[in-house]
Amino acid sequence: MDARRQQKFRLKSLLLPRTCPNALLSHPTFHRSKLKQTVENSVQPNAIEVLSLTRRFNSLVAVDHLTFSCAAGATFGLLGPNGAGKSTLIKMLTTLLPPTSGTAHIAGCDLIEHPEAVRRKIGYISQMLSADGDLTGYENLLISAKLFGIPRSERARRIAQALEFMELSHVAGKLVRQYSGGMIRRLEIAQSMLHRPSVLFMDEPSVGLDPSAKRAVWDRIRDLRREFGTTILMTTHDMEEADELCDVVAVMHRGVLAALDTPEALKAKVGPEATMDDVFIHFTGATISEGGDLRDVARTRITTQRLR
Repeated sequence: MDARRQQKFRLKSLLLPRTCPNALLSHPTFHRSKLKQTVENSVQPNAIEVLSLTRRFNSLVAVDHLTFSCAAGATFGLLGPNGAGKSTLIKMLTTLLPPTSGTAHIAGCDLIEHPEAVRRKIGYISQMLSADGDLTGYENLLISAKLFGIPRSERARRIAQALEFMELSHVAGKLVRQYSGGMIRRLEIAQSMLHRPSVLFMDEPSVGLDPSAKRAVWDRIRDLRREFGTTILMTTHDMEEADELCDVVAVMHRGVLAALDTPEALKAKVGPEATMDDVFIHFTGATISEGGDLRDVARTRITTQRLR
């Protein structure tokens, strides 16, 4: 590792625990023994239980008393036009944003009472690029392993397993800026799974990917469920993705749930020949491309460009 990369690696290792939603808390008041007991006593049939969760921004109600659940091991799809409240909901469920009222249980841990325990049990893959292009795939994973508190003796084995699982072993030593878009997304999934989370939150998992890379990511998502029993909550604007991957789909519109059912049941409610595109339009009154402001468009385009 050259001097510049070594300096950056050390700096990220020091700074990221303060900002990463998945990282273990390092504050002196963080009591590991109490947290361990909370996590061990948190076994419930539903991996996600949302109970009247609400978030207001002054007079704007971004998420309005949402209540739903997701069974352990299932893939839950969250659809809706830009501005529907999806991102706000994800931020609350990953402890990045406090709710105004209501609560949720993630892998049995109360979102309000035990946010540290929730962080121990989840992984989060943002729509925005999170892998560092100036570091190798292995170095990115090593930083994540440190953030998650994986013991030093376990790190090399966990990283090797993650690289093999995501079919990235052959490029572990390459700088991430030399990766294709699909490889970067698979690396980000590997980062989020190093600590074996019970619940994985994915924001637009295939955004900006070509059809071949998208299918490769879908295969890895299916493998996560099969190999580890991971519960997945994902947002997407790709109706084919929702139809292919999700056991249950919720359609959000203006902060509430407009519909919640299996993809097949939702299509049947709309019409005998209905597609998921028809479902989206029926329950939101919007076209697939409608909605969002300049910031939404810019964010998506930047992400797409960086994954190419």
